[in-house]
Amino acid sequence: VQLQESGGGLVQPGESLRLSCAAASGFSFSNYDMNWIRLAPGKGFEWVSSIDSGAKVTRYADFVQGRFIISRDNAKGTLSLQMDSLKSDDTAMYYCVGGGVAYWGQGTQVTAPH
Repeated sequence: VQLQESGGGLVQPGESLRLSCAAASGFSFSNYDMNWIRLAPGKGFEWVSSIDSGAKVTRYADFVQGRFIISRDNAKGTLSLQMDSLKSDDTAMYYCVGGGVAYWGQGTQVTAPH
């Protein structure tokens, strides 16, 4: 497994979670732009956020702008997603994805029920 997510869970709407993704040793984490992509029940995959390899440029989908913050630590080989003011619509499996869409983690489930 090249990428491993953690940090998902069951929260109430309005609460926060912090997702993490750890790269395996030998994976050239610092060379890749990284993304968070989610898959919600009854929906297709949705791109959530991205960060460039140098952690200088971040981008967000409109539906998380102002609520989520992506970050990375290349020295540690980790990617994070701080998720605040969670909504029921944020319920999904969240995947850490790198190398375009070449490398995927196994996902971590976030649930914020109505």
